[in-house]
Amino acid sequence: MMLDQVVLLAAVTVLGLLEQAYFSLKVIYARRKYSVSPPAITGPPEFERIFRAQANCSEYFPIFVFSLWLAGVFFSQALAVFFGILYLYGRYLYFHGYAESSQGRLEPLYFSAKMQWVLIALSGLGVICTITQAYLGLDLLLSFTHVLGLTEHT
Repeated sequence: MMLDQVVLLAAVTVLGLLEQAYFSLKVIYARRKYSVSPPAITGPPEFERIFRAQANCSEYFPIFVFSLWLAGVFFSQALAVFFGILYLYGRYLYFHGYAESSQGRLEPLYFSAKMQWVLIALSGLGVICTITQAYLGLDLLLSFTHVLGLTEHT
C-alpha cells in the first residue's frame, strides 16, 4: 500500500489524537476549577461528568483507531475517513453534552455509536472480501456491486 493511499486515514487519526488531548486538558482545567487533586476522581457532579466523559472517550478510542484503519485499508479509505470524521464529531458533541448534564450525552452517544458500528462493519466486510479473494478467488465486493446494479456485468 502506498503512502498516499493511507494519508487521509493518518490525518483522521491525528485529529482523533488531538481531540483526546483536548478532552484531557478539559479534565485538568476541571480539576483546578473544582479543586479535585489527583489521584481523586470524585468531586462535584460538574467535575465527575467531565472526568467520565473524557474517560469514556478514551476507552473507545482504540476501537475507533483499529476499525478506522481496517475499514480504510481493506474496504474504502474514503468511506472510513467520512465515517471517522462523523465519529469524532459525535464524540466532541458527546463530551460537551455530558459536561453539561448526564442526559446531554445520550443523543451524541447514540450517533457516535452508530458511526463506530459502521466502521466495524466496513472493517469486517473488507477483511472477509480480501480473504475470499485471496484464498477462494471470489471477488465478493465486485459481486455485491453487480447485484446492486452499480457495475455492468462483463
